Amino acid sequence: MSYPPPGGYAPPGSYAPPGAGYPPPSGPGYPPAPGGYPPATGAPAGYPPPPGPPGSYPPPPGAPGAYPQQAAGYPPAGGAQHYPTGVQPPAGAPYGQPPPAAAPYGQPPAAAPYGQPPAGAPYGQAPTGAPYGQQPQAGAPYGQQSQAGVPYGQQPQAGAPYGQQPPATGAPYGQQPPATGAPYGGQGAYPQQQSQPGGGGANIPSAAALYGQDNKPKPQGPPPVAQPVTAAMSKMSLKEQPFETHGTIKPAHPFDAEKDAEVMRKAMKGLGTDEKAIINVIANRSNKQRQEIKLKYKTMYGKDLIKDLKSELSGHLEECILALFMPLEYFEAHQLHKSVGGIGTDEETLIEILCSRTNEQVQALTAEYKKNYHRSLEKDCIGDTSGHFQRLLVSMCQGNRDEGNTVDIAKARDEANKLYQAGEKKWGTDESIFNMILAVRNFAQLRATFDEYIKISQRDIMSSIEREMSGDLKKGMMTIVQCVKSRPAYFAERLYRSMKGAGTDEDTLIRVIVTRSEIDLVEIKKAFLEKYHKTLSKMVEHDTSGDFKRLLLAVIGKE
Repeated sequence: MSYPPPGGYAPPGSYAPPGAGYPPPSGPGYPPAPGGYPPATGAPAGYPPPPGPPGSYPPPPGAPGAYPQQAAGYPPAGGAQHYPTGVQPPAGAPYGQPPPAAAPYGQPPAAAPYGQPPAGAPYGQAPTGAPYGQQPQAGAPYGQQSQAGVPYGQQPQAGAPYGQQPPATGAPYGQQPPATGAPYGGQGAYPQQQSQPGGGGANIPSAAALYGQDNKPKPQGPPPVAQPVTAAMSKMSLKEQPFETHGTIKPAHPFDAEKDAEVMRKAMKGLGTDEKAIINVIANRSNKQRQEIKLKYKTMYGKDLIKDLKSELSGHLEECILALFMPLEYFEAHQLHKSVGGIGTDEETLIEILCSRTNEQVQALTAEYKKNYHRSLEKDCIGDTSGHFQRLLVSMCQGNRDEGNTVDIAKARDEANKLYQAGEKKWGTDESIFNMILAVRNFAQLRATFDEYIKISQRDIMSSIEREMSGDLKKGMMTIVQCVKSRPAYFAERLYRSMKGAGTDEDTLIRVIVTRSEIDLVEIKKAFLEKYHKTLSKMVEHDTSGDFKRLLLAVIGKE
């Protein structure tokens, strides 16, 4: 059937004689002229028509389905209930009550006054807002406005209550809007929630599902800036990335320094030494708790715990236990002093400590260096190094890097271009540009700069440093970039190289495990496994032995 049908549209079941529809044919309109509505050809005038013979309309009085005739005419007086021929009255619905929802189109709702159009729709007129002669929206009460933004006669969005606003601009009507930044119809579409009992059976998405809203209190202040993720970081697990860290050694609870001091004294008293008892105490106490044990030991026995340990232990086990009893800043200052003191310089230790620590850690260890050795760490670095590498170490000794979390994309793009112009784009390298940017910017800003650098040069920043620099300067710059991307991954590499091949670099192995045991050794172990496909514990077990191995494995903890 086309719309509008010839001669108007008369929906099935509607009260209209054949040939009538919307609009009615020319002639008498509504209400009909005297003589009936409209009177059938040849029928007596008037409404209701006189009773006819059996089988005619209306049926004679008393016939099945006939209307009871009242003296007062139509509508019946006194609240009498009249129903169309053959229609069963709804249970408990007095005549004249509001019709139930969703009455079939074109039929008078159940219990509507006989012969009257549905409420709100003047007879012979199109429903409000509907193109003339078209079917109104499915499920919409007759005469009501269709949903905002919905072409009339189309189905509204699945699960959307009638009359609500359509989805966000840009989403085809009736489809689910995509998540922010996701291609329409791709990943990130909002999940539909199952309707609640009594909800009509439709999958109605909640406000939180549609718009990311919830009832939790919103934090005050500007929204956080999302951190760009480099190509290298995208291959790392979240735990590798430098956002949250955990140590393997945590403070013991409950803790009794006096009891631990007794255990240490008993382990070293008499002939022989109970290394297992000493390891069990040291590997399960935090550095702060070890300082309390050391003080309590001297208070109780009038002896220095460190001197007693030196007299009872030897080799790498002694070195590792003494390192664990040193305050962290003192141990790191001690390691730096060893690197620049005497003949030669241990540049790798200088790079590892100064280029990987936070401002607070650098400032603490430089103050400790000055306190214990009565010299400036900066001056000792200047005396033992030279050139651009010397300048990089001096920058690191300041402990003055921006440690905020803000990202300026325009600045990142500009500084990525400066790095490109200072390296790949020119003959030779302007190392001062690299030093200025890598030593000053916060890690979030540097990650954004490295992302922009890839877009400009089609090369990762580490690849460019590898090509443009050499020697200790290259190692220092690479260390900064690796720590920007993931400190745990950097230290995992240091541990691997300390045990790879013939022999073991015990100094590096001890230093990394001891200094990171309460900071991020959990993440270092995960990075080690992902990068080298073996656990740190297995490699340590293979490369060490005896009580030294037992102590390292106790500090590393279970994998």
